[in-house]
Amino acid sequence: MQPHPNVQAVQRALDDAGARSGSGEASLVRLLPEAVHTAAAAAEALGVAVGAIANSLIFDADDAPLLVLTSGAHRVDTAGLAATLGVTHLRRASPEFVKRHTGQVIGGVAPVGHPAPLRTVVDTALAGYDEVWAAGGVPRAVFPTTYAELLRITAGTPAEVA
Repeated sequence: MQPHPNVQAVQRALDDAGARSGSGEASLVRLLPEAVHTAAAAAEALGVAVGAIANSLIFDADDAPLLVLTSGAHRVDTAGLAATLGVTHLRRASPEFVKRHTGQVIGGVAPVGHPAPLRTVVDTALAGYDEVWAAGGVPRAVFPTTYAELLRITAGTPAEVA
């Protein structure tokens, strides 16, 4: 079976960046038996701590997309993050906004593989895990990586987001 085009785009972006997993091997997108729409479901399916799941959340930051890669163990403090970033309005994006800027649907948004690079913030809480897992372009696709790799492959800015 041919992988979904979003999964192919994510794997291509990982390959192009030379992305590595926590074990030092190449990051490969894996398909889970079922879709996982929450960090808790992903953690259970992978047998890892919920904090090791890197949620890819898209926000509307003064009408521009902002990708926040946050630990699945907590929620984003939007007021605090807006102040840190110097934006006036920071709110969860609509499904249409997410799809337009990422080409992916909520629940499967990956850190990479978008039509154009996105301004990205990476939660410093993810640094506490040797390996983290991120979505791979569709709700049942994931890939292993590290905090340092997420910063590198997304050109992200580290920040406390909770």
